[in-house]
Amino acid sequence: MNTGAFVCSCGGSCDIDLEAVRDGVDDVDVVASSELLCQDGLAGMSQVIEEYDLDQVIATTPEPSCQDRIRGLADEHDLHPEASVFVDHRETSAWVHDEAAATDKTARLINAKQAGLREEAPSRTVSKDAGNRVAVVGDPGAARSLTDDADVLFIADGRDFADVDGLGDVTMERGRVVDIEGSYGEYELTLEARVTDDCIDCMDCVREGPDGMVTEFPVDIHPDAPDGEWTNTCPTDAIDLDGVTRTVEVDQVIYPGGRDDARGGRLGFYTGPVDAGTIAAVESQLGGIEKPQFLDLEMDVCAAGASSQEGCTACVDACPHGAVDRPTIDSVEFDEVACENCGACTSSCPTGATQLREPSNRRLAREVEALLEDDSDEGLLSRGDSAGIDTQVIAFVCSEYAMDRLRAHGRKAVQSGDLDYPPILPVSVNCTDTVGEAHVMHALAAGADGVAVVGCGGSCLHSGPDPKQELVDRLNQATTDLGLGDRVGFFAPEAGNPEAFVESLSGFVEFGLDETPIPAGGYEATGRSDADREDPRPNPDFDSHGWTLESVRAILDHVEPEREVIRGLKDFGVMDVNDACTLTPTCTNLCPTDAIQRTGEGELAFNHADCVNCGLCEEGCPETAITMHDGLDLSLLPENRGGEAWVTVHEGDMLECVRCGKPFTSVASADKIEEEVGDQVEGLAPDADHSVFEYCSDCRSRLLFDQGEKR
Repeated sequence: MNTGAFVCSCGGSCDIDLEAVRDGVDDVDVVASSELLCQDGLAGMSQVIEEYDLDQVIATTPEPSCQDRIRGLADEHDLHPEASVFVDHRETSAWVHDEAAATDKTARLINAKQAGLREEAPSRTVSKDAGNRVAVVGDPGAARSLTDDADVLFIADGRDFADVDGLGDVTMERGRVVDIEGSYGEYELTLEARVTDDCIDCMDCVREGPDGMVTEFPVDIHPDAPDGEWTNTCPTDAIDLDGVTRTVEVDQVIYPGGRDDARGGRLGFYTGPVDAGTIAAVESQLGGIEKPQFLDLEMDVCAAGASSQEGCTACVDACPHGAVDRPTIDSVEFDEVACENCGACTSSCPTGATQLREPSNRRLAREVEALLEDDSDEGLLSRGDSAGIDTQVIAFVCSEYAMDRLRAHGRKAVQSGDLDYPPILPVSVNCTDTVGEAHVMHALAAGADGVAVVGCGGSCLHSGPDPKQELVDRLNQATTDLGLGDRVGFFAPEAGNPEAFVESLSGFVEFGLDETPIPAGGYEATGRSDADREDPRPNPDFDSHGWTLESVRAILDHVEPEREVIRGLKDFGVMDVNDACTLTPTCTNLCPTDAIQRTGEGELAFNHADCVNCGLCEEGCPETAITMHDGLDLSLLPENRGGEAWVTVHEGDMLECVRCGKPFTSVASADKIEEEVGDQVEGLAPDADHSVFEYCSDCRSRLLFDQGEKR
């Protein structure tokens, strides 16, 4: 694929050195520049596209109208509709940084865009059929808006709509909503009323009932209505003050006064104020939905559980949209149609069972690596000169509200002329939920001086206020233990208040970070911790556990850690086994990463480098002999043990079969079983020379058969 980069200074409003940017761009076929690319420069751009037979265009413009002109030009040359991509060199660069930093940053952003494009995933879609039935709870305006296209079920929720016009085309349901379950296309609402379907709307109870306690349309009775003679007025005995419940099934729900258990809301379930956007969203999903496939799933490596034992719950706990569920205690299930592409499940999953398709972890890694410059390079854009970027901070920026606010800050800066902040190196993510410990540790391993997570704060569409503060605290614990000190911060630019963001970010970059001892430039992660092993883990590349361990090892090449056990890394566990262990095979059978093994010599061995700290062994141990401790213990890694990955965590004696000599169970396990059931099996083999518990299962079967033959 032939790629061309085109750089613009927006008619001189962007204070960048066009020639220096061209010199700083790598790995494209041609770099061209213009003072006004989207107007006077279009003819020259067309010529370059033709001359170099370009398939891909990277242009520096955040302006939608300019982007449209460039897309139009690409279309004239029969390029793919998505062949034009753009870099913001203005609002988040030239308008908030000095010329040298903006010039350096623009070149790096183009390099990162090109690196990311090489890893772009092919598009795929998921779909789900649904009907047109929509439940609207207590909002007649929303119900009226949908009647032309949807089959509207209007739920009164205890209110009286006798004087409300325009509800003739909707199905009215009495009752109050007491429960809502299900998902898009399969919602089930439980309603409770005190009037049954035998009601004929004769209005007798409305006339005779307590004032304000009986609604006219639809007829229903308040839960606090007192009993009395008035209840006998109903000619069909339809009054039931104890309440009757029924369920209704719909495809979507609008419930302005409701509350969604999913923190970020669910597909087809709308709470809060209803506006035109809500109605449009509901209408767009009538009959079914087709959308991009956001996740790659490899459930064979999932650590959710086994044999009715619950293991890792990270994805279920993390998902803010109710798109991950536990159909059984030992499994998880993903609703890919309900997925909202926030990445919360993927960053929390230690094994790589769920990974974002776009941007993939591999793509994010390549973009980070392209943004970081080697401090030994020479030239205008070199780190450490008076020109360019001195402190290299990777910023994972939410592509929703946070990026828009940074651009708004830039527009305010160009007006006031006195608003600037350190030149952070942005990597766009779907949501800050996408960012996990693997992403941060990789950035530091690649030579970043620090990592900023820039999110929406209290306005997050997915996980609520400051969703990454816990991650920041954990990882600063880890970086401190590694000897790097605090290196991670969370920042939430506020609408209309750029000064607060500038102050907090400047404090972090200019006063909170020392230069990292880890060199930048030239680092390329494999996303694996087992590249040199003959028996590689079955996990996909760039799973959180393997990628994090690879990054920590790269960091350790340049630091002296302050502790042997690195705290704050959730995907690593240390196994402690007490004397209650009877060496049953339960933990070895349950372990989803094969990090536990039982030897024939009566030893229980543990592989710390492969353990993802799912807790399944601790949960399933019948003797409660196992305790898992969080943390990465450097002393247990094979490189610190002469290449030996396995460490003995418990020693016991194995019992050998008295007939064939094969070790078949531990002495402790045999003693325990004999103690519990010995009385029940006594006498099964009265002529045997030994107890039935001293034979392996095969020899015990033959023994009992032989004993039966003699009788």
